[in-house]
Amino acid sequence: MEPTLPLFDEEPARPLADRLRPTRLEDVVGQDHLLAPDAPLGRMAAQRRLSSAILWGPPGVGKTTIARLLADSGDLAFEPVSATFSGVAELRKIFTAAQSRRGIGRGTLLFVDEIHRFNRAQQDSFLPYVEDGTITLVGATTENPSFELNGALLSRTQVLVLKRLDEAALTTLLDRAEHLTGHRLPLDDDARRALIAMADGDGRYLLNTAEQLQTLPDTGTPLDTTALAHHIQQRAPLYDKTQEGHYNLISALHKSMRGSDPDAALYWLARMLDGGEDPLFIARRLVRFANEDVGMADPHAVQQALAAWDVYERLGSPEGELAIAQAVVHLATAPKSIAVYRGFNAAHRAARRTGSLMPPAHILNAPTRLMKNLGYGKDYQYDPDTPDGFSGADYFPDTMDRETYYQPTRNGYEAQITERLRQWGALRARRQNNT
Repeated sequence: MEPTLPLFDEEPARPLADRLRPTRLEDVVGQDHLLAPDAPLGRMAAQRRLSSAILWGPPGVGKTTIARLLADSGDLAFEPVSATFSGVAELRKIFTAAQSRRGIGRGTLLFVDEIHRFNRAQQDSFLPYVEDGTITLVGATTENPSFELNGALLSRTQVLVLKRLDEAALTTLLDRAEHLTGHRLPLDDDARRALIAMADGDGRYLLNTAEQLQTLPDTGTPLDTTALAHHIQQRAPLYDKTQEGHYNLISALHKSMRGSDPDAALYWLARMLDGGEDPLFIARRLVRFANEDVGMADPHAVQQALAAWDVYERLGSPEGELAIAQAVVHLATAPKSIAVYRGFNAAHRAARRTGSLMPPAHILNAPTRLMKNLGYGKDYQYDPDTPDGFSGADYFPDTMDRETYYQPTRNGYEAQITERLRQWGALRARRQNNT
C-alpha cells in the first residue's frame, strides 16, 4: 500500500484551496457562461479592455479568483479590500495610489469583497473614480444587487451572475486536489458523492473539507457515508431569512402550490424549514394563499391553513411542522380560483370611480319616523321569506347600472356557484321584466 504523504510538505502555510487557485481564466470551473471566449468576461480579457462589474453569486464559486485573473489579463494593479473591514479612509488611499499609477500609464482594478456591506455614502465614493477611469471596479456580493446597491453605482457597472458549482465542477476540483497531493481521498464512491452534495455548490468548502479528510490516519479502509458524517459536520444550507434566499424560496413554495405540484411544494417547505425559516411566517403565507389563489374553488382551504397555524402555535417544532406540511399539500391539491381576488379589485375600481352614491332606499334601515317618511326601507323584500329564497331586487345605487365583478370559474366548488348565479340571473331578469 502506498504510504500516506504529508499534505503540507512543500508549502505548510498555504491551505489547499489557495494552492489550487487557478492561474488562468480558462482553469476556473463552472463559470463558462461568463469566461468562455465568446462570453462577457472572456471577451473583455481577450481584448484587454475591462469594464467595471458586479460579480453576484453564492460563496465559494470563484469571485475573488476571477477578479484577480482579470487584473492579470489587463496588466492592472490588483487592489483587494473587504467591505467588512474597510472604510472610506482606506479607499481614499487606494484612489490616490490609483491616480499616481494612472499618471505613468498603468490602471488599477479595485476588488471590493462583500460590496453590499458598504453604505450608500461609501458606495457613492466610487463613482467619480469609476467615471474618469482611475479605477476599474469589480465588486463581489452574495446578495441581490438590486436590493443592496444604489442605483447610481449599478448604472455604472455590469452585473454578472455566477452560478453555484455543479457536480461536474466540484468533481473536477476534487480530482485536482488529489493530483496535487498525490493520493485519493479516503472515501468510497457513495461517500465521495455525499461529500460533493454536502458542499452545496461551494468549491471552497469542498476543498477545505477534503483537506481535513487528507489528514485522517490511513486505516486502509475507505470511509463510507456514515463514517464521513461522523468526521465532517453537516453543512447548513445557504439561506438568509431576511435576504434573497428568503424571497426566492417562499416564491418557489407559493408557485409550486399554485401549479398544483404537492411534491415540489413539500420540497421547498422542507428547504425553508431546514434553513431556519420561522414556521409562523410560512403559516401566514399559507392563509394568504388560501384566500388569494384557492378562494371559493375550495372554501375549506382557508380553514385548513388557519388550523395549521393554530396547531403549530400549540405544538411548536418539530411536531407542529407536520400540520403546516398537511396544509401545503391541501392547498397544492385544491382547485384554484382567483375570481374573488379579481372581483374585489374590480369592485375597488368601481367604488373609486362612482364616489359617494347612496344605497337604494329600499335596503336602508328606518329607525326614525323621518326616515320612514323619506322612503327608507319601503318595499324591501326579505329574500329568505320569498318562494325561491331570492327576491331579484337590485342592490346597486339607483343611478348606477348593474355591474358584474365576481365571475366564478368551473373549478371545484365554484362550479356549483356558477350554476346558482346562472339560475338567479334568470330569475332576476324574469321578475324585472314583469315589473
